[in-house]
Amino acid sequence: MNAPKEYGRGDTGLLPGAADMDALIRAEHHDPFSMLGPHGDGAGGQIIRAYLPDALSVKVLSREDEQELGTLEMSDVPGFFAGHFSTEQPYLLKVSWAGGEQITEDPYSFGQLLGEMDLYLFAEGNHRDLSSALGAQLVNVDGIDGVRFAVWAPNARRVSVVGGFNNWDGRRHPMRARYPSGVWEVFVPRLTPGEAYKYEILGKDGILPLKADPVALATQMPPETASVVAKPLQFDWQDGDWMTHRGGRHAMTAPLSIYELHAGSWQYVVSDDPDVPPRQCTWHELAERLIPYIKETGFTHIELMPIMEHPFGGSWGYQPLSQFAPTARYGSPEDFAAFINACHQAEIGVILDWVPAHFPTDTHGLAQFDGTALYEYGNPQEGFHQDWDTLIYNLGRTEVHGFMLASALHWLKHFHVDGLRVDAVASMLYRDYSRKAGEWVPNRHGGRENLEAIDFLRHLSDVVNLESPGAMIIAEESTAWPGVTQGTQQGGLGFNFKWNMGWMHDTLHYIEQDPIHRAHHHNELSFGLVYAWSERFILPISHDEVVHGKHSLIDKMPGDRWQKFANLRAYLSFMWTHPGKKLLFMGCEFGQWREWNHDEQLDWYLLQYAEHIGVKKLVSDLNRIYREEPALHEQDCVPQGFQWVIGDDAANSVFAYLRWSKEGEPLLIVANLTPVPREAYRIGVPFPGQWTELLNSDAAMYAGSNLGNGGEVNAEAIKSHGMPASVSLVLPPLALLILKPEPEK
Repeated sequence: MNAPKEYGRGDTGLLPGAADMDALIRAEHHDPFSMLGPHGDGAGGQIIRAYLPDALSVKVLSREDEQELGTLEMSDVPGFFAGHFSTEQPYLLKVSWAGGEQITEDPYSFGQLLGEMDLYLFAEGNHRDLSSALGAQLVNVDGIDGVRFAVWAPNARRVSVVGGFNNWDGRRHPMRARYPSGVWEVFVPRLTPGEAYKYEILGKDGILPLKADPVALATQMPPETASVVAKPLQFDWQDGDWMTHRGGRHAMTAPLSIYELHAGSWQYVVSDDPDVPPRQCTWHELAERLIPYIKETGFTHIELMPIMEHPFGGSWGYQPLSQFAPTARYGSPEDFAAFINACHQAEIGVILDWVPAHFPTDTHGLAQFDGTALYEYGNPQEGFHQDWDTLIYNLGRTEVHGFMLASALHWLKHFHVDGLRVDAVASMLYRDYSRKAGEWVPNRHGGRENLEAIDFLRHLSDVVNLESPGAMIIAEESTAWPGVTQGTQQGGLGFNFKWNMGWMHDTLHYIEQDPIHRAHHHNELSFGLVYAWSERFILPISHDEVVHGKHSLIDKMPGDRWQKFANLRAYLSFMWTHPGKKLLFMGCEFGQWREWNHDEQLDWYLLQYAEHIGVKKLVSDLNRIYREEPALHEQDCVPQGFQWVIGDDAANSVFAYLRWSKEGEPLLIVANLTPVPREAYRIGVPFPGQWTELLNSDAAMYAGSNLGNGGEVNAEAIKSHGMPASVSLVLPPLALLILKPEPEK
């Protein structure tokens, strides 16, 4: 029970002073616990007060046996009840409403809820498990089950939790402020999972639009916007062996081939009933369909575009509002955990897109959360993204820094995610990102670097490495910022990998040229090797390259139908043999003609045609060879893994290079990127003897012209290109060959 306190009372001795009563009625009282609930009378008894608008009557029962102890009398203020009892004891309220009776504990009979350590860690920005502290938590307080609500709103004058359980009435459950943290809390007894709720916040200028919970574990189905009380994730994980042996820092020497997909538009569920429209898969249905497909095509990981709850589906998830809740579009949090578990049991890693760079301006979200710029910078020159019409997290504020750090750990630890691809890192690093002179605020040294975001990214790297061993963090970073994948101890940002946007732009620009012009763009295909080991790179052909009028990957290719497919096969083969890990967006693996549309499933019907079957078969074989041949993945991130043989034959648009394993086992890669076959083209090799053709992208099984070398070729002791031996090859048109020396018998 609360300690006796002195309050102003009316003539009855039961009521608060007029100012307090007026503030409570107007839902403006900053400390409802000082008025409501039980208060000692100084003589061993207690005064009980309750504010229950629209209640007809209130009786007090013994909590032990529900025997009636007395009645709370309604005051002159409708809905305000009070009574005096000669002894202090735990009690229940029996409330009569127009629709029936309710027996429950008094929310204002419970003391402080959150521990001081939770509040301290949150305030210093270092709470590693925030999703188990703030938000709606199912807890047992003094033997009573219910929900503890806690939300950070330091500049609010009053905060209430509202939902169907209190008729969305902000007068019913005003919360207790915990200063100096600025966290508000209240315990609602007997509340159960599934209840929708929001926060009603009184800011400095009045009541704000109802706010969703920033730390909600579940949400309503969009377009509904309320948060939902959820059970803590309780899942029987069966992926212990996977979690023990997954990549992390060792991924740089392992095969990493990522299939990027949008969960909602990969494949629809189509009914036999023509009157039932196609719909998106649930997580369970996606697992049933996607996992066999990934095993067939040979990718090592999938990367899901953001699945954190987002109000606007057309943002593809890149404008999230619930950084701790999987979207309700595909099922529950447990369903999502089951999906990841199933992937791991099939030895498929799961990477999530994660968005700490910006958030949308929706009124139910984080914008002006307590009536002030709380999560965002207050100055639009720092806090507003002109490109995306979104707000920018103020990562220099310790609570916001810790909020985003906890979000990352939430997915990695609670959902066993194998990596986070951090979106729009370039926009975080530079204060003048996409801004003209005079439109940005310099840092404290007068520079353009965003020092707070840099500190956050380094802290993120260190904490993930410590708290979630084996997990990867991957930067989408498009500038020449130094040391993105260098360790934080050496002054880097500490990412495991960085998307190689330069490689993507250069090579796509090259392959889009008519082959007759490629001689003038020869360096665009080779330039990536100048800086290939300056960072640990992933080569990304992502969703961004197949939308907004950029054309699909197959439709970027020049020439007639046959040449388009040949170019696509050659390009994918070049990508898979180039140093760097691989990422390919869904649909590109079978040559979808249409640009990606998030409102439609992929064009699976195309897989009845030989050319599309051929592209898919090629990608499957590339992934198999990539996994089986150490030369293609062991030394991706060091120069010892690559050696030019021919890099200067611009006239013929021919490239030849060696990939080397740590044990000194080479593969020879030869690309002919014109539609002209080359006969007797001599290329130097390090060893004489038989070289087997592991892959020919022009093979008949890929719907090519089947020109080649009969599966093997003999290297003669004829010096060429600085090598002691050489092979004379037939180079098929618009094709790439992979050859491997046979071991000496």
